[in-house]
Amino acid sequence: MATIEFLGGVGTVTGSKFLVEAGGARLLVDCGLFQGLKEFRLRNWDRLPVDPASIDWVVLTHGHIDHTGYLPRLVKDGFAGRVYATRATADLLKILLPDSGHLQEEEAAYHNKRGTSKHKPALPLYTAEEGLKAAKRVAGIAYREPLELAGGVQISFKRAGHILGSAIVTVEIADGASRWRLVFSGDLGRYGAPILPDPAPLGDADYVIVESTYGDRHHDPEPIPAQLERVIKEAVARGGAIIIPAFAVGRTQELMYHLSHLEKAGRIPRLPTYVDSPMAIEATEIYCAHPEDFDGDMRDMVMTRNCPLHCGDFRLARSPDESRAINKLKGPVLIISASGMATGGRVLHHLKLRLPDPRTTVLLAGYQAIGTRGRSLQEGAKSVRIFGEDIPVGAHVETVHGLSAHADADGLMRWLRTAGRPPKRLFVVHGDPGPAKTLAERIQSELGWQAAVPAYRDRFAAG
Repeated sequence: MATIEFLGGVGTVTGSKFLVEAGGARLLVDCGLFQGLKEFRLRNWDRLPVDPASIDWVVLTHGHIDHTGYLPRLVKDGFAGRVYATRATADLLKILLPDSGHLQEEEAAYHNKRGTSKHKPALPLYTAEEGLKAAKRVAGIAYREPLELAGGVQISFKRAGHILGSAIVTVEIADGASRWRLVFSGDLGRYGAPILPDPAPLGDADYVIVESTYGDRHHDPEPIPAQLERVIKEAVARGGAIIIPAFAVGRTQELMYHLSHLEKAGRIPRLPTYVDSPMAIEATEIYCAHPEDFDGDMRDMVMTRNCPLHCGDFRLARSPDESRAINKLKGPVLIISASGMATGGRVLHHLKLRLPDPRTTVLLAGYQAIGTRGRSLQEGAKSVRIFGEDIPVGAHVETVHGLSAHADADGLMRWLRTAGRPPKRLFVVHGDPGPAKTLAERIQSELGWQAAVPAYRDRFAAG
């Protein structure tokens, strides 16, 4: 008998962890960090409900921290098995996981300095060194090359089109005469987006585990370049800085792509534009080193050393001193800085300084999880707490929804319709309760499939 237990990524868009058990073997699909609301973040500090040492393998769908950021803690707590991901994801994790550990250390140091932690001393969930140690455990596997694991378990990756290296994971299980095929969507990208190819077809599956980040909404039909052009021109007219909190992997590269094209076409003024994120700079270099992940046109440009993500059009702030120097700039300046939901990183320093100024524009480029500063800004908060201070919000806040790297509700349904046959059961995960419920109901209504929204620690037996 095979079972699936939902240890994260349910009731929320973060913390994805799905435990598959069969024939005495245990496979964890994704190993994400909880983010957003405190009730979810506290789970990061709880011992995993299953002994980490009892897990044989971890398979990662892509590099984002809400899918990978718990891996260093899992290793720290005793996991000694193998970890698999695509080759690009394995490369990205060598910068993402140490950076996550560094942020954990910074947060602990801040609380120790201010005396604002219940714990004396405050400790990081894991360190940068532990993040790198975990990253080095990840073995890179090519797309569409099945990997046979022990215990009658086989895995394979197909392109998901979400970020570089993102994958749809197929897990095939043979247990005696029984056979099961489980397909995990991971995070699915948008159809027709630049840089990366469309999500690969779902194919045949007995059980489908699908994300629902945008399960109840549609992306703005206005083309992304037109949205950016409008927002930036209005921001320039106000005369202040434009701050874009952006994920270092995926969102920053797509912004660079669009901004470069808009400037070269003369559709927006040529502004001083800074990428203030060492991780985003490194990630962009990794993007250009993996042409096998791109769609046809983009792949051809990279192969001919004409990468549209070339950093020459942007000013790069690698050091803390270079980052602080941006604070002195007056007038219109464009600052792209991590993190995407304003939960940490250098962008907080820029927001703390410039949020009170009504000339400032904050451009939110994608989904903002409940409980994050980005969500508070999006919902019109009059102040947000940054570094222990309540910072008044005088800035103009805009959202460009189409820049999300996630498929919207129609995109998710489009992918599900590529199934070779109806699955026995489908589980809707990685979404806030409303979007997950809406998508499940739509799947049942339009496709006639059995669709469930599991809760934390729910366990399902395949049969």
